[in-house]
Amino acid sequence: MDTEQIKILLERYQQGDCSPEEAKIIEQWFEQINSHQSTIADEQALDLELEEVKLRIREQITPAPRVRRLRPWLLSAAAAAIIVAAGLFWFNSNRHTATPANAPLAHHPATGSNRVVKDGFVEITTLKGHQENITLEDGSTVALNANSKLRYPEKFSATERSVYLDEGEAFFNAAPDANRHFVVRTTELATTALGTTFNIRAYSTENKVTVALLTGKVKIDPLQNSQSARSFVLLPSEQISYDRQLLSIVKTSFAKPEEITGWKQGYLVFKDAPYIELMTGIENRYGVTIINESSKTAWNYTGNFRNESLSEVMDIICIAKSLSYTIKKDTVYLVNKK
Repeated sequence: MDTEQIKILLERYQQGDCSPEEAKIIEQWFEQINSHQSTIADEQALDLELEEVKLRIREQITPAPRVRRLRPWLLSAAAAAIIVAAGLFWFNSNRHTATPANAPLAHHPATGSNRVVKDGFVEITTLKGHQENITLEDGSTVALNANSKLRYPEKFSATERSVYLDEGEAFFNAAPDANRHFVVRTTELATTALGTTFNIRAYSTENKVTVALLTGKVKIDPLQNSQSARSFVLLPSEQISYDRQLLSIVKTSFAKPEEITGWKQGYLVFKDAPYIELMTGIENRYGVTIINESSKTAWNYTGNFRNESLSEVMDIICIAKSLSYTIKKDTVYLVNKK
């Protein structure tokens, strides 16, 4: 979890806004941080960065009237937790500047995928909670996210290498071929590349289609009626978002590759993500279905999760949004907090 999430928890705890159940979760979490503190403190590479984070936290968090005071050992644990979480996030983000296309898929249950060959095309469909690595006949590779469907010819033509992302999200590493463009088609967009790596997210339940470029160069052409009929060219760290309702395209940039490809390692990375995108990410990561029975159906969330369990993720989100939840088999129910 990131520093913003930790700060929210601490503020609610210190102000006495936590329920007994929430307070118990926080105190157990503090104890867990304390039990691992000596191991983390040995990371010499983080010393300077942790000191800087510590100074920033002291400057930004000012004391406020408190209904409930943290015990001394909790204050130490809280400070250590914030510094360690922020430091490790900075260290990991800067150490891994790019995500290899053939990186092992970690931290997700292997629930299977479906592969069908028909009329010269291969169709691969993944279930929730499962990802698939695919190598195409030209040497290009595809990492297919959960709850996604990809179609591609058993053998590419002599003039073009076209694949079809009919649903979901995928990361593409296109093999160089000066004579044949590599083209990925969704319902709305055609993305053309020559030896490059890029990510496309096109879940039918979400309002937007996103193409993000990590290396190389791509050209994007709208396939449907759009306010902008022109092509877009992306350079590394740039992305476009196609709004399915407004039929408009917006070009922006991103700071870290893991913001785009964290899903390949089983990470959840949300940056002002709308509710439906948040739920899609959790469903794909843990192989569950989320049913929202609360009165809160439209909200955004920013946060990062790496190795947390489903219950830990839901605890943090529900505390931040003042919701409650129950898990029954493979279904999560969101309800108003009583």
